[in-house]
Amino acid sequence: MRQSGNIVRHAGARRRTRCALAIASASLLMLTGSAVAQQAKFKVGLMLPYTGTYAALGTAITNGFKLAVEENGGKLGGREIEYFRVDDESDPAKAPDNANKLIKRDKVDVLVGTVHSGVALAMAKVARDNNTLLIIPNAGAEDITGPLCAPNIFRTSFSNWQPGYAMGKVAADQKKKTAVTFTWKYAAGDESVGGFKEAFEAGGGKVVKELYLPFPQVEFQSYLTEIAGLKPDVVYVFFAGGGAVKFVKDYAAAGLKNTIPLYGPGFLTDGTLEAQGDSAQGLLTTLHYADDLTNPKDKAFNAAYAKAFKAKPDVYAVGGYDAAQLLAAGLNAVNGDIGKRKELIAAMESAKIDSPRGPLTLSKAHNPVHDIYLRKVEGKENKVVGVAVKALADPARGCKL
Repeated sequence: MRQSGNIVRHAGARRRTRCALAIASASLLMLTGSAVAQQAKFKVGLMLPYTGTYAALGTAITNGFKLAVEENGGKLGGREIEYFRVDDESDPAKAPDNANKLIKRDKVDVLVGTVHSGVALAMAKVARDNNTLLIIPNAGAEDITGPLCAPNIFRTSFSNWQPGYAMGKVAADQKKKTAVTFTWKYAAGDESVGGFKEAFEAGGGKVVKELYLPFPQVEFQSYLTEIAGLKPDVVYVFFAGGGAVKFVKDYAAAGLKNTIPLYGPGFLTDGTLEAQGDSAQGLLTTLHYADDLTNPKDKAFNAAYAKAFKAKPDVYAVGGYDAAQLLAAGLNAVNGDIGKRKELIAAMESAKIDSPRGPLTLSKAHNPVHDIYLRKVEGKENKVVGVAVKALADPARGCKL
């Protein structure tokens, strides 16, 4: 009987040992799996223009984004970053396929892009369909933070309405009574001149003519002749990149610069001043960034960017830089665990970003709330004249968040 009891006790001990070993093994597997997950690279899909009219803008955004990542030791939320790059060619027709390649082929964790509003609208639709995190570092299409707004879609730049509205207010405050607007015929142009018109006419002015040109055409002469005949108090235009260079030079060459003030959002003169030369001197623009801001963050950003890329940063670089800062706010809050999606998004929504532009927060629709500066071209800089509108939030018409 004693022998039988010993056998039973030994069998029980063996079962307990096997059970303990199994638990320890399972725990080790869980810890190992967690460590592997934490060590896996975080995949960033950069869908930006690297050729064509907006190529320089795409490069500046990329540089800004990567600079912010490098300032965090090459990691965000403890995760190393792996980049996947697609040239969107500023072509809306190619946008769905390009976005789907990054999401489905490359399995990116976040999409970052783009410049062209038509392309960005298509990206937003793909991001909504796939529930993929999307951060827009430039394109200002209003629908993205309007009817297409979603918990997974964020913007770190502006809405097209914001700088347009601010300049309309400036023109009205200056007692300008009549205006002509001129833009490429696409979402960015429509919404920018719409913002200008809203504020200008609310302040007592009247837009007497709205002129449009197909994107990316740059044959301006017949339109300049029409503007000269209309003799408005001010002309408000939306052009950027190479188109902005040519328009500003053509406007001055037509003899209009000294007779009819030319206004626009900052994209008219940002990243283009060297090419525009004397033609741009004295132009007034409105934007959320300027060349001579005095806040400590901007000074540090300018120094770091110049050291890394041997160039002066512009508003496009700021948009990319803040896109990475916003992503960092989310990933840091969850220690890189993107499975905690709700917590990651909540952290991004409530982020208070120390931006080179000044304080940056997000509206309920995930659009930036920031100061819009009135700037004047002096030499090769867009210098601050003052704040056109403080902490301007886009109305986010149609957003259901």
